[in-house]
Order: sequence, then structure tokens, then C-alpha cells
Amino acid sequence: MGMRVDNYVDPKEKKEVDDKRIKMLKLFSKVATATCILMYVSYIPQIISNFSGNPVNPVQPAVAMINATLWTGYGWLKTYKDWPIIISNVPGIFFGLLTIITIYVH
Repeated sequence: MGMRVDNYVDPKEKKEVDDKRIKMLKLFSKVATATCILMYVSYIPQIISNFSGNPVNPVQPAVAMINATLWTGYGWLKTYKDWPIIISNVPGIFFGLLTIITIYVH
């Protein structure tokens, strides 16, 4: 079997999932979502630096914004929306864009 590109599973192929595994995955997704959001919130010092007249290089926030946009689209377009991916990457779109805007408008 090759790599699946979506989370749809044919009913004939469904497997029983242990409750302990489900709990672990839910916790893991919450921690990963929070960590990802914190990563994007960490752009605030760069935004402050931009407003202070010390603009940062735009490459990293631009690439992060593109990456967050792609992951958000991926999570949204799956058969069943992947909310942890969507929720954790939407802030990356906004903070990346805000960082880029403040580089040039300060």
C-alpha cells in the first residue's frame, strides 16, 4: 500500500483504534497546535523591531507565511477537515503577513 494523500478510509479497510491511542493522539495534536501557534506569535518581537526602525529580513516570514498557507489549504481540502493543522497554521498566515507589511511600512 502506498502513501495515502487523504484521511478517507474505505469502510472495508477500517481498523479498530485503541482508546489509549486516541487519547494520546488528541493530547499530541493539542500540544503540537499550541507549539505551532507560539512559533508564529514569536514574530511579535520582529514586528516591534520593524516599527522601531530596525526592519528584519523579509525572506523567513514570507516563507513561513507561504508554508502556513499551504498547510492550511491542505487541512481544509482533505475529505475530513484536519482542524489541528488548520488552527495551528492560520496564525502563521496573519503574523507572517503582518511582519512583512511592517518591514516596509514603519
